Amino acid sequence: MYRLPHTKTVLAALAAGTLLLSGCSSQSPVDNSDEGGEIETIGLMVQDLSNPFFTAMQSGVEDAAKEMGAEVVTEDGRQDLGAQNEQIDAFIQQQIDVLLINPVDSEGIGPAVQRAVDAGITVVAVDVTAKNAEAFITSDNVQAGRLACEHLFESIGGEGRILIIDGTPISSVQDRVKGCEQVMEDYPDIEVAGHQHGDNNREEALTVATDMLTANSDVDGIFAINDPTALGANLAAEQTGVEDLAIVGVDGSPAAEKELADPESMFEATAAQDPKQLGVTGLEMATKLYKGEQVENTEQLVETELITADNLDEYEGWE
Repeated sequence: MYRLPHTKTVLAALAAGTLLLSGCSSQSPVDNSDEGGEIETIGLMVQDLSNPFFTAMQSGVEDAAKEMGAEVVTEDGRQDLGAQNEQIDAFIQQQIDVLLINPVDSEGIGPAVQRAVDAGITVVAVDVTAKNAEAFITSDNVQAGRLACEHLFESIGGEGRILIIDGTPISSVQDRVKGCEQVMEDYPDIEVAGHQHGDNNREEALTVATDMLTANSDVDGIFAINDPTALGANLAAEQTGVEDLAIVGVDGSPAAEKELADPESMFEATAAQDPKQLGVTGLEMATKLYKGEQVENTEQLVETELITADNLDEYEGWE
């Protein structure tokens, strides 16, 4: 596993036209006159712009594109596969150069992605994988699930009953649950009292967690697949009167930082990602592919880190 450079470093490299990807080809750049030339229009498609994770990603991509002299057109998928299919078809009509896609369904988006590739658009998946994309960059979500659940299980003393609040059918969510389940193999006294799906946002998590806690008020902890889900579960616990509960999530969002700083909160930890870095490095990969250059490592993982109240002061966050 390797750690990619900090976002500001990547931005500087992109502005200078230098690709800082681990494991990239050392070949000389291809003459742009015979390949894609300069990128003018970048499409960015995300699952849900109401999630701060994706607004941070958008900001990073826009900053990098400005340095390149390119325009970014962002589309909000609104957690709707049909909407994302239509957005891709619109991008094809607009003849954009590259597409950075964060799909609401990693497999289901495959045919639309193929249409874009067939139309000559360079497609790179960011944060989650997308079938038929030419490359992808994601956080190491299996690691994120492991980190969060290791903390959770230790926090409740290595035994007890937990709830898992899952999410939509995307690779990142599935990998986080996989990581948690891997850790569970080392904790035979941990029992999953309930496992339900939400849609990755706080409002739905509040409803799902309220129902789960009403049926299982004696649980000891909750693993939520992202911070909005974890914070929704935290509010549900408060409203249903459940106490002495440990809650963990994934993201490292500003809202999670605020909650971690509250000593009375049941929210204890988050496995932090860097959405700006994911977006910028995804654009860096797309730029190289668009120019016809080789990207030896087209499947990249970025390490996550566990943030708790103990190391919160050292965490740089998404800014």
